[in-house]
Formats: sequence, C-alpha cells, structure tokens
Amino acid sequence: MITGGERAAEEPSLVGQLLEEFLPFAPATGPLPDPTPAEGPDPYGNPDPEWLRVDWRAHLRRVAVAMPSEPASVGAPELDGDQPTEVNYVELSAADPASRTTVLFIHGLSGSWQNWLENLPHFARTHRVVALDLPGFGHSPMPPWRISIESYGRLVHRFCDALEIGDCAIVGNSMGGFISAEAAVAEPDRFEKLVLVSAAGVSSARLRRRPAETVARMATGTAPLLLRLQERGMRRPRLRRATFKGLFHHPELLRRELLLEEFHNGTGRPGFLPAVQGLVGYDILDQLDDVEVATLIVWGRNDRVVPPQDAVDYGRHLRNSRTVIFDDTGHVPQLERPVRFNRILETFLAS
Repeated sequence: MITGGERAAEEPSLVGQLLEEFLPFAPATGPLPDPTPAEGPDPYGNPDPEWLRVDWRAHLRRVAVAMPSEPASVGAPELDGDQPTEVNYVELSAADPASRTTVLFIHGLSGSWQNWLENLPHFARTHRVVALDLPGFGHSPMPPWRISIESYGRLVHRFCDALEIGDCAIVGNSMGGFISAEAAVAEPDRFEKLVLVSAAGVSSARLRRRPAETVARMATGTAPLLLRLQERGMRRPRLRRATFKGLFHHPELLRRELLLEEFHNGTGRPGFLPAVQGLVGYDILDQLDDVEVATLIVWGRNDRVVPPQDAVDYGRHLRNSRTVIFDDTGHVPQLERPVRFNRILETFLAS
C-alpha cells in the first residue's frame, strides 16, 4: 500500500525540483553519445562497500595552505602576504607513501571528500590517495580569498606543495573536474594523469551569470529544508528516487548510508554561492588544446546535471584523451558504478 507521503514523493518533490532546476548547467541538446561497452562486471551500486569498514577518523587530516594574497570579494581591501587557508582532507596508503604514486581526488559543487568513498579504499591498496574538502565545502572553512575556478586551481597546487605531493594523478568530478582541468592547464608538468568525471566547464561557460546566481541563492536558502527532506527520503526506495533522481540515475538502488554521507557533508555549505559565481562564464576550453597530459574522460550517459555531450567537447580539445560513457548512469559514475569505474581508472593509472 502506498502512503500519502509516498504518493506525493512519486510526483516531482521539492528536492527533486531544486536539483533539476537549480543545479543543471545546461539542458541536453542533440543526440546522446553512444555508450561504451563495459567489458567486465558493471553492477549499479555496491551492496557490500569496503568504506563502511574503514575507521575514517584515523585518516582525517588538516593542513594550513599558504595562498597568494587576494581580496575575499570584489571591492574588498587588498591583503598583505600569503593567506593561510585551512583544508580538511583524508589520506590513505597501504604502503610507504614515498614509494607510491599519489592519486588526488577533487569533489564537485555541494560535495566533499566523501564523494570518493567507493574509490578511496580500493586505490589505497596500491597508491597514496588523498581527497580534500575544497575551502567553503565539507569541513574546510571559507577561505580569506575570493573563490573562483582559478583560485581553486591555485589551491590545488599549493595543497600539493604543503603535502609534498610531486607528480600525481588528479581525478575530479563535476566542478572538481573543471578545477582539475584548470590546474592542469596552469601547471601541466605537475600531473602524470588527468581524469575528468562528468566535469563542468563546457556548458557552464555558456551560462548567463545573473540567472545562475539567482537560483544558487535560492538553493542556498533552502538548504536546511532540503536536508530535512533528504533525511525523510532515505527511509524508502521510492522516496529516495523522488528525492535524488537529479543526481543519481537509480538512487533507490544505492545504500542509504552512502546517500546520507553525501548530503550530510555536502548540503548547505557557504562555498556554494561564490563557487557558482566563479564557475559561470569561465571558459578554458581553448587552453586545453595545449594540454598533453594523458586524460581519461568518464561520463554518465543519463547525466541530468552536466550534459553528456560535454564529454565529446572535452575529448575534441584534449587530444591525448580517451572517453568512456557509462550507460544507465547519472552524474556520479564513481558512486553509481564503482566496480566498473575503479577497474577503468586502475587500468588507466597503470598505462
């Protein structure tokens, strides 16, 4: 028997409307790219995730990163000297970190290091893995400097310096993919491999700033309500689908614990609005033509946040790249299909 609450949730919920109306960078246009054959096991979700058996408190760290002086907002007083920026991050390694290649994971808008829960334990067996909360997101406080894709790119460089990370592979999802691309454009010799997962940066460059900022303010203002509704929506698969279908193609098939981790650590953070302001209209596509770093592009064919056609545009500009399209998958392939994602990334890192 379907309750009144479930019946209402089958219709577009407030959360679903906000995700669909506020977060997309552009609607899909034209035919979808063809899916890439899986060539191996490809389950949706993970019924027995390793991350649930990890004591994450033992791997949490904080570091003060020295960032170049920059006003926190337009018209603010100039700052003197480097500004210390506190960054929360998690680090795992099964062996001596000095002897292992580092894989650096960058989350997206309204995200946190927990965006990589299904991937960190897997790659920690053979690599040093580091995933940070960007300043203004997760448990990293707002920075003293103005948030932008460029400043986040500089933050990645300085963060690597602070942790003595040399050549590394950088993996970014959504806005984190955009930041990873920016970091690679600015200092390509720093990165051995670049991985873009449903990356922003193509459609977002064509958006008008004012409408995007307006909906970002609305989304920020409704964040407490969103979180309460999300908590209620975790209880039943039908409600989970109505609540989270904007991000995940089949949220009802994902573990409730995973969805709780994603939204408890990502929703309502102060960096959301300034990140949208810094993201919209910023274009680096032409600069990607000169990037020679080996690149893996991974996309969900059913992504409702960043159109899958954007994967094709990234592939055109990044000449040393391979594109993989996951069928029946939304905006977060690394969480939706972790077995396939980890296998493909592992092969790419070893090549």
